Amino acid sequence: MKIAIIGTGYVGLVSGACFAEFGHEVTCIDKDAEKIARLQRGEIPIYEPGLDQLVHKNISAGRLIFTTEFNPGIPEAQVIFIAVGTPASRRGDGYADLTYVHDAARQLASHLQGYTVIVNKSTVPVGTARQVARIVSEVNPGADFDVASNPEFLREGAAIRDFMHPDRVVIGVDSERAQEVLKAIYRPLYLIETPFVITGIETSELIKYAANAFLATKISFINELANICEEIGADVQDVARGIGLDGRIGKKFLHAGPGYGGSCFPKDTHALLRIAQENGVACRIVESVVEVNSAQKARMARKIRKAVGGNEGGKTIAVLGLAFKPETDDLRDAPALTIISTLLEHGAIIRAHDPQAMKEAARVLDGVTFCSNPYEACEGADAVVLMTEWNEYRALDLKRIKEVMKRPVFVDLRNVYMPRMMAENGFDYYSVGRAAVTGR
Repeated sequence: MKIAIIGTGYVGLVSGACFAEFGHEVTCIDKDAEKIARLQRGEIPIYEPGLDQLVHKNISAGRLIFTTEFNPGIPEAQVIFIAVGTPASRRGDGYADLTYVHDAARQLASHLQGYTVIVNKSTVPVGTARQVARIVSEVNPGADFDVASNPEFLREGAAIRDFMHPDRVVIGVDSERAQEVLKAIYRPLYLIETPFVITGIETSELIKYAANAFLATKISFINELANICEEIGADVQDVARGIGLDGRIGKKFLHAGPGYGGSCFPKDTHALLRIAQENGVACRIVESVVEVNSAQKARMARKIRKAVGGNEGGKTIAVLGLAFKPETDDLRDAPALTIISTLLEHGAIIRAHDPQAMKEAARVLDGVTFCSNPYEACEGADAVVLMTEWNEYRALDLKRIKEVMKRPVFVDLRNVYMPRMMAENGFDYYSVGRAAVTGR
């Protein structure tokens, strides 16, 4: 089947490569000529494990094409996926900015030939598919098309596996014709018995927001419990295990830390609140989730301040990890940005390392020294803060770190290490939801 994808950001690029791997002929379109030129040369603009090999393989096989032109990709396509960005509105009111979605709809409309299914792959508010249909009909009144919703559930760092072996595929359609076309595209997933949720368009659009809001709720919930644990002397990891083994709750996303970030949870929780407000419905739980997450980042900055003696001014702090999670270079709403900015405002000297995100971090963080490895970052530090749980930080040479530091203070915001072991290695150790310990 011939597919066109408008947008070569994270979702568009991963989806395009994976659809091509399914055997479809995929044309990925983007107005960013520089990005397209890089992709044509085989250069991948984002870090996602395995993506470069998948793109190279399918370019070589002739199934994956990158272009800035709508012809001939759009006219020949049986299905067009809109996978452009939907950032939070600059007004700061929680709205998702649909400018790119609407522009894509206008541009593709005049190129349609024959029956086409236009699919919103971007995360969009309820009602966006109807808006796309209206725009296409206005531009091209004679077009034969249906609009569908097919939200993505890709985890950064595991996106290819999530696409190839998903928990579920959600399809929102209004016609049997569109449904059959989309089922044909996803036939390889039917063969491995992937669950399909085929529903109405508005329901499909809401499912994406509901899923992300629920996962964000679990994170904020365990972080609030972590704060209680610190006050009463309990261990949040044991609490998480104790409740996570209940099949009704589940253990995933019950990891205490500095709060959620990334491209989805912050934006989507705010957008869901806006949808509720527009329809006169209270959404108190999600409101609290957002408030708790913001407070958690501030609490982590205070934790670091306390660890260095109550005043970070003039203190050197090593930060290990900048991306919002491991296996990505994504800094969007990363807790590290908020926490580091707070420390810098109070006069701290920051030395940082991240396996993938330093290039992007250098664009948005002024006054930070970026180091080639974690040990260089720790040289002369009054404290080291483990911010992102990259695998290479899980087995650090603690003796070496202690030797190069000014003071052996370790603030573990991801609870990677065990308190007793850190104390035995001579560190004053602070974590999240567990009692602090003093080095011996």
